[in-house]
Amino acid sequence: MPTGTTSEISTFKGRARRLRADRIGVAGLLLSVVAASAPLMVTAGVMPTTYGTMGIVGQPLLYVALGAVLTLFSVGYAEMSRHVHNAGAFYAYIARGLGGTAGAAASVVALVSYSTMQVGIYGIFGHELATLLDDHLGVNVAWWVPALAAVAVTGALGWLKTDLNVKILGVLLLVECAMVAVFDVAAFAGPGADGLSFHAFDPATLSGAGLGTALCLTIASFVGFEQAAVYAEETSRPQVVVARVTFLAVGFIALFFAVGSWALSVAAGPSRIVEASRDAGPGLLFVLAEDRLGAGFTDVMHLFYVTGTFAALLSFHNVVARYAFAMGREGLLPAAVSRTARTSGAPAHGSLLQSVVSLLVVTVFAVTDDRPHGDPTTPVIRLFTWTGNVGALGVVLLMAATSAAVIAFFVRRGAARAQAPRLLASAVAGLALVVITGYAVADFGALLGTGPRSALRWLPPGVIGLAAVAGGVLGLVLKAVRPEAHARIGLGNEAFQLERAAEAATETATSRTGAP
Repeated sequence: MPTGTTSEISTFKGRARRLRADRIGVAGLLLSVVAASAPLMVTAGVMPTTYGTMGIVGQPLLYVALGAVLTLFSVGYAEMSRHVHNAGAFYAYIARGLGGTAGAAASVVALVSYSTMQVGIYGIFGHELATLLDDHLGVNVAWWVPALAAVAVTGALGWLKTDLNVKILGVLLLVECAMVAVFDVAAFAGPGADGLSFHAFDPATLSGAGLGTALCLTIASFVGFEQAAVYAEETSRPQVVVARVTFLAVGFIALFFAVGSWALSVAAGPSRIVEASRDAGPGLLFVLAEDRLGAGFTDVMHLFYVTGTFAALLSFHNVVARYAFAMGREGLLPAAVSRTARTSGAPAHGSLLQSVVSLLVVTVFAVTDDRPHGDPTTPVIRLFTWTGNVGALGVVLLMAATSAAVIAFFVRRGAARAQAPRLLASAVAGLALVVITGYAVADFGALLGTGPRSALRWLPPGVIGLAAVAGGVLGLVLKAVRPEAHARIGLGNEAFQLERAAEAATETATSRTGAP
């Protein structure tokens, strides 16, 4: 797609509402999207929760299986990225394949899903930093104090250059991965009472009432690999870079977390991993690490656990800001949201919107928290786990819809035969994602601690359902009131190019006919 005489990509809203091109390469983009998976946060927080709360011993096998499903999904997703370059990613793909109204519904689901996942991380960040301050400096503060400080810092960084954020995320990510890898080696070198066991890869271990939520938690660990497409307008060669980073990210995450969850199982012992996770909770990794690597290593790991959590905050914040930018540009949000910072070209107003949402949510949880200092119930169990699973459910639904959109996109363009292997991969992945969604929705009661007949179990999926309905209504209203805006949904920069081409054609025809 032509971009004019400069290397920068404009938008149909003008230069004040465009993202800067040529800012991110393969390495920088890979670091940025994998940072969202937060290796230490997942290893210390998500994995013990899956083992303990859900009672699923076969977590390593879940990472392998879901890695295979998401690789199949990536086949069609990456091919779509070669044809559509839009910061709206999921909703843009869905709009191009299934129509503008479906795209509008997907845009609100995406905004809500990524926003809830990002806001939830403030809970675990605040709790862990408050614990560190108390343990090492004797400073006793409530979890929401560092959480609110993080809202301010993250919002400020959201206004800055994308490449600066990439450098911050890259350094933190590399240190996290190194520390988890050191623990993995130590765990395999010094296994627990059961020895170096492969029991966690036995399919029989994937049973129990918590399998659906375990699937949701596990797939939440992958969220981030699909974000490469969100940065398409800011890469040097989006038709190549996005696809390459998508495959590299999903492969790395699947392998890294399968090995990491297996190492936890080996260190504690498959026969004790569920009980140990229930007893130690997020502290399990640090208990096992201290036994093998000493208190000094564990203290450093605690520190980078907090910084890694902040890296995930920043990564998700950047994605939400870009979704908001894309939606503002296409009339799905107020136009002001699509304005970028003059100095950095970052989606500043989208960043501000997410900062305001984060501030409000953290404040609500802080005001309603009557637990004593150090109790993780509100910041970790409620704010982090509940909202994280709501967001993960929304992302799974978006992936399933995108799989269908990929098929429709190429079939409508007469490319079904040429793209047959990719379309088959998308179909298989889409069906698998629908099945995962069904398991997750049916099992939310285990996450909330309610009975299978409780109405509360429908609250998390209800949030995503309401977002889809609201987005669909918005799409229908735009179609009736502003059909030109509805027609632009998902086009992004291409709308600008099409308008400019139409204007040029009109000028040419006018000059030839001599009409005024």
